[in-house]
Amino acid sequence: MGSPSFLLNKTTIIHGLPLLELSSICINSTLCLVFLFIVSARQISVCVGRVGLARKDDTVSGSDPIAPSCVEPGEVKVGNQFKLSVCSCLYVLFVQVLVLGFDATGLIREAASGSSVVDWSVLCFSSAQCLAWVILSLTALHCKLKVFEKFPLLLRLWWFMSFVICLCTLYVDGRALYLRGLGYLCSHAVANFASAPALGFLCFMAVKGDTGIQICWNTDLQEPLLLEEDAGCLKVTPYHGAGLFSLATLSWLNTLLSIGAKRPLELRDIPLLAPKDRAKTNYKILRSNWEKLKAENPSEQPSLAWAILKSFWREAACNAVFAGLNTLVSYVGPFMISYFVDYLGGKETFPHEGYVLAGTFFGAKLVETLTTRQWYLGVDILGMHVRSALTAMVYRKGLRLSSAAKQSHTSGEIINYMAVDVQRIGDYSWYLHDIWMLPMQIVLALAILYKNVGIAAVATLIATIISIIVTVPIAKIQEDYQDRLMAAKDDRMRKTSESLRNMRILKLQAWEDRYRARLEEMRDVEFKWLRKALYSQAFITFIFWSSPIFVAAVTYGTSILLSSQLTAGSVLSALATFRILQEPLRNFPDLVSMMAQTKVSLDRISAFLQEEELQEDATLVLPRGITEVAVEIKDGVFGWDSSLKPTLSGIQLKVERGMRVAVCGMVGSGKSSFLSCILGEIPKMAGEVRICGSAAYVPQSAWIQSGNIEENILFGSPMDKTRYKSVIHACSLKKDFELFSHGDQTIIGDRGINLSGGQKQRVQLARALYQDADIYLLDDPFSAVDAHTGSELFKEYIMTALAMKTVIYVTHQVEFLPAADMILVLKEGQIIQAGKYDDLLQAGTDFNTLVSAHHEAIEAMDIPNHSSEDSDGNSSPDGPVSAKCNPEGPDIDSLAKDVHDSVASSEQKAIKEKKKAKRSRKKQLVQEEERERGRVSMKVYLSYMAAAYKGLLIPLIIIAQALFQFLQIGSNWWMAWANPQTEGDKPKVSPMVLLIVYMALAFGSSWFIFVRAVLVATFGLAAAQKLFLKMLRSVFRAPMSFFDSTPAGRILNRVSIDQSVVDLDIPFRLGGFASTTIQLLGIVCVMAKVTWQVLLLVIPMAMACLWMQKYYMASSRELVRIVSIQKSPIIHLFGESIAGAATIRGFGQEKRFIKRNLYLLDCFARPFFCSIAAIEWLCLRMELLSTFVFAFCMILLVSFPHGSIDPSMAGLAVTYGLNLNARLSRWILSFCKLENKIISIERIYQYCHIPSEAPAVIEKSCPPSSWPESGTVELIDLKVRYKENLPMVLHGVNCVFPGGKKIGIVGRTGSGKSTLIQALFRLIEPASGRIIVDNIDISTIGIHDLRGRLSIIPQDPTLFEGTIRGNLDPLEEHSDSHIWEALDKCQLGEIVREKELKLDTPVLENGDNWSVGQRQLVSLGRALLKQARILVLDEATASVDTATDNLIQRIIRTEFKDCTVCTIAHRIPTVIDSDLVLVLSDGRVAEFDTPSRLLEDRSSMFLKLVTEYSSRSSGIPDF
Repeated sequence: MGSPSFLLNKTTIIHGLPLLELSSICINSTLCLVFLFIVSARQISVCVGRVGLARKDDTVSGSDPIAPSCVEPGEVKVGNQFKLSVCSCLYVLFVQVLVLGFDATGLIREAASGSSVVDWSVLCFSSAQCLAWVILSLTALHCKLKVFEKFPLLLRLWWFMSFVICLCTLYVDGRALYLRGLGYLCSHAVANFASAPALGFLCFMAVKGDTGIQICWNTDLQEPLLLEEDAGCLKVTPYHGAGLFSLATLSWLNTLLSIGAKRPLELRDIPLLAPKDRAKTNYKILRSNWEKLKAENPSEQPSLAWAILKSFWREAACNAVFAGLNTLVSYVGPFMISYFVDYLGGKETFPHEGYVLAGTFFGAKLVETLTTRQWYLGVDILGMHVRSALTAMVYRKGLRLSSAAKQSHTSGEIINYMAVDVQRIGDYSWYLHDIWMLPMQIVLALAILYKNVGIAAVATLIATIISIIVTVPIAKIQEDYQDRLMAAKDDRMRKTSESLRNMRILKLQAWEDRYRARLEEMRDVEFKWLRKALYSQAFITFIFWSSPIFVAAVTYGTSILLSSQLTAGSVLSALATFRILQEPLRNFPDLVSMMAQTKVSLDRISAFLQEEELQEDATLVLPRGITEVAVEIKDGVFGWDSSLKPTLSGIQLKVERGMRVAVCGMVGSGKSSFLSCILGEIPKMAGEVRICGSAAYVPQSAWIQSGNIEENILFGSPMDKTRYKSVIHACSLKKDFELFSHGDQTIIGDRGINLSGGQKQRVQLARALYQDADIYLLDDPFSAVDAHTGSELFKEYIMTALAMKTVIYVTHQVEFLPAADMILVLKEGQIIQAGKYDDLLQAGTDFNTLVSAHHEAIEAMDIPNHSSEDSDGNSSPDGPVSAKCNPEGPDIDSLAKDVHDSVASSEQKAIKEKKKAKRSRKKQLVQEEERERGRVSMKVYLSYMAAAYKGLLIPLIIIAQALFQFLQIGSNWWMAWANPQTEGDKPKVSPMVLLIVYMALAFGSSWFIFVRAVLVATFGLAAAQKLFLKMLRSVFRAPMSFFDSTPAGRILNRVSIDQSVVDLDIPFRLGGFASTTIQLLGIVCVMAKVTWQVLLLVIPMAMACLWMQKYYMASSRELVRIVSIQKSPIIHLFGESIAGAATIRGFGQEKRFIKRNLYLLDCFARPFFCSIAAIEWLCLRMELLSTFVFAFCMILLVSFPHGSIDPSMAGLAVTYGLNLNARLSRWILSFCKLENKIISIERIYQYCHIPSEAPAVIEKSCPPSSWPESGTVELIDLKVRYKENLPMVLHGVNCVFPGGKKIGIVGRTGSGKSTLIQALFRLIEPASGRIIVDNIDISTIGIHDLRGRLSIIPQDPTLFEGTIRGNLDPLEEHSDSHIWEALDKCQLGEIVREKELKLDTPVLENGDNWSVGQRQLVSLGRALLKQARILVLDEATASVDTATDNLIQRIIRTEFKDCTVCTIAHRIPTVIDSDLVLVLSDGRVAEFDTPSRLLEDRSSMFLKLVTEYSSRSSGIPDF
């Protein structure tokens, strides 16, 4: 901050000092005084104890300090910017000390030489400066001591003022030097020049405010990061604290890229996002703005677009600055070309004009390169923020949807909102600035054209407007096609999702081909719209490559008609302008179509976000302990559909705390709806519901999350070993854990696929019990477990563990009713009876019917007398167990003792088990999603290219593009060559010839573009369809084990997102890459034609580019693969959460699931952010290289002597050279994006080659049409395991089921009953042994021949979306009369006749509008229609009441009297009248004989089960 030695008279010395020095002294002194005052005030406030004042001068912003999680709490990380700030302060202090020393020495010398007047006041300025910079340096260092994240306000103000004074002084000094020369330099002036850069940096830091110091707190933002992540030590991205240079050059990414170059990247290598980029931050901002908009005007529809803009306008505005600057500098080149051509032609207006022009070109290109990269990166980050926030909002809404809203939005549709619509809205950020930039670009272009071609620029404007108007109707058509395409995709995704969910049923019934054909039909509809969309896109491409040609032709034509004198310079300047204008014009249709698509997506999501949510006030939840009444319902009327009659009406209920309430009734009487009304799930029409305390809910159809069993039981609660053990004991799970090779660390497949029905139900019960709620709502929890486990559960779970809790349980088992304090009997949605067991029995009516049906069933069990005598001694659970049924494991007493074992030793054991579980993770059923590593194989490219027309179109596409490029260069060369060099020269051809030749060449080139666009679309369509069908067929032919071990999200990811990329993206990426390559070659050829020396640089540049591309691709490829893999868990969580929304809400766990979703979004955004930054990193370096090549070419052209080079050709070279950096980066970018997108094909190929199950039909060994005739089934040494690396489930089963007999299959949960059935249907192929049905080994025939001849009523009744007719007879093999007959037999005839649409009555997704019992009856109807000789019932009557069960058994006895019926059942009456009973234990045959013989054998395990059941069922059990 020195002072000029020379100052004009106006700044004359006051008291011997210049004005600026005086003002500097005043400012510094004032600020010193303020500083001293603040320090004093601080000391006083500390003494007085008012600490609040002490920090006022710091004005530290409240932003969360976030540091890498590696740093221990309290440790400090000092950034480079802080170090630079302190260094700058110390440097300026050093300079000022030097000046003070220099001045003082001079004055002392002067005094020593005997001068009479020594002006010591000169030292005032230097002294004030030294004092100020001592204070400033110490204050800066103090920031580190106190760990400030922001510099104090006073310090920032002081730095800023110092820089302003420095600038003023620089101006005055500079002017003095310019006018007077170097003779006027003095110490103050030199010091000022020396300090200026440091002061500039400090001024920047003052404006920015951040110190660059990071502290590590345990912020809540970091909470979830280390819950899931194995990475150990994760840092926050360096982008968060990067300096200006690092941000401009993107060098903050170097560390990650260098790791990627050495080895394939993993998720743990990728740093965490900065807090402001995390999903949580953006979701909160968007949600608050959306809620505000909704609240401001409740009557009007809020605008989602406006909410997004309000949330992210700052980022958009910052981005707009880069976009605007970039647009301005991009027009510098075209503006200067005419001057450059004139200069080369010999017109030099000032000395060294050529070098000045070359420097200007270079400077503009440099700024353009830097701003482009910042603009693009900013746009991508903005898109990422919008996507994260919207996905989180859609997810939250999915959890809160009311039942009515859920009917209009299936889970497939909601996943599509997230996968497609949110993606599209995020992508719109790329087009955000085009709306205002397009007019700006057109105005700039017209200004340059007016300078070059005069009034003809008006024609340019008209031609431009026509070009834009022409596309509007086409874009409208395109939008319509896009809408239809999206709707068709939604339908296909919904059906695909449903098919994948129910693949087991499809395979058991041999329906998968029919459903696959249905999906192919739906794909054909989608493909029809896809074809229209792609061909209309091809036409738009043609129009927009042609529009700049059309605009140029109109401009030149008008200019020639007006007889304006065109010169080579003006033509080339116009050409360069048209080329720049080409980009926005070509992007305009994209902009229009993107705006249309985005609007559609915004409307869809906005409509979804405004859907009705569950009534907040449906249930009033009171805090625990306020009242003794746990549940109270007054005058309750509830209905799933408000337009129909209420589901429940006139509900009056009061449940005291600690009561056990049983709910019973016939199928479809409203029992599950009754529990839903307490949870607030069913819309309340009238009345009030109150509950006191927290609730836990166990639904009838088990909802199990993927993850391990322990996670399912804990369900987000912390681990308490003692409680956990007692829960496991109460739910009889210990034995099951011993059977699993990984115990409770076993990873559960999609929807609990590798657990039996009973195990799923008990895991659910354990989850509820572990939550330690006040009220337990259990929906038929004992239906899926065997008799022994059922009574065990009732005793341990309801009677013991929940003894002090309020329990409301729905049950069909009459034996569990006497233990209830109150029994509710429901009929047609009303409580018709309520009271204790004995009271209700005496009252008669409906309750009596239910109980007597049960007693009939019990009496049918003809148990020999001796067994009942012995039952006291022999069948009690703690009684000794004979060797014959030893596999039951340890008895109950020892189990109970185990629970109370020392916790310390068990914890050590648990740690060991966890380590073991990690080591043996490889043996789990569900594995991590596989991904390729390293380069995308050339095979993938070649197979894609060969997928359509054997690759014949590829050379045609390349030829069409090459001809386009050749003709375009030809047309531009013609205009440059044929026009005169300077004004006044004679043109080489007549104006008419000039125009005709130009138009012939130009429009010829645009015709080839049309050919290329059509060929690319044709190729893309054929390839996409072929790949889709191949993948679909491969997935549907996959064995059941594939679906058991592959979460549906992974498959859906490929058929939705990856398929969309193949449909809409890859063909155009391939075409784009080919065209950019050819354009690049064209530019290099034109430049080399004029200055061949450029080749000396181009070749090394090309090598450097290829090296950089290779270096970049090593990381980028892996990043894109990680991004693809991280997308699946988001989709999977979406699907899973929507399916289990009622359970999640029942436990009040929405917040935890929303947190989990935000965590997964961040896991996806981390690699995504690095991958977009990596693209910009590469492009920046490429463009800088090409900018230097262009600058080299310019210097060469300027350095050649005048006349040695044709100015018009040199101008043409510069016109093309201006495009070099954009083309080169686009070429690399298109290649990288192509490789990144081609990963979608790689992922689809993985699923095109899934090993398929056995052939559907084997022509040579088809069974006779009458097979099986008798239905005899022989099992010979049958051994079965689910997967090669998993343990055996069946160990050498040997037995024969005689034809036409009824076989009962019983055994404890997990004993292998369902596995045996799966082996019979060949869902699992035996590891060894054989199954022979009527003398035919089933492994020798086609699986459709086998499954088509067997019939099954499965454990989980499944209905498909559609109609009742479609559910009973999807293959359309039966007439309506047959279907009605089947419905009547299975007791559904009346119910369906009552419906308006009869057989076309709609069935919602998962059959949600039919009760579980009714769904089971539909399954029975399917079996009745099929009339197979062998019928399997897998727990088929578990979900129905005893009366309905008896009815089903009666139907089966009459309708299937000549068939072999294999029944797996937990209800003993269901199997007691079988001809033979097979008892399984731990996958081995324990017993196989007639029921009467087994009951006579006192040591029989079957006898034990029967006595257990009858003792618990006769009267009130002794619980």
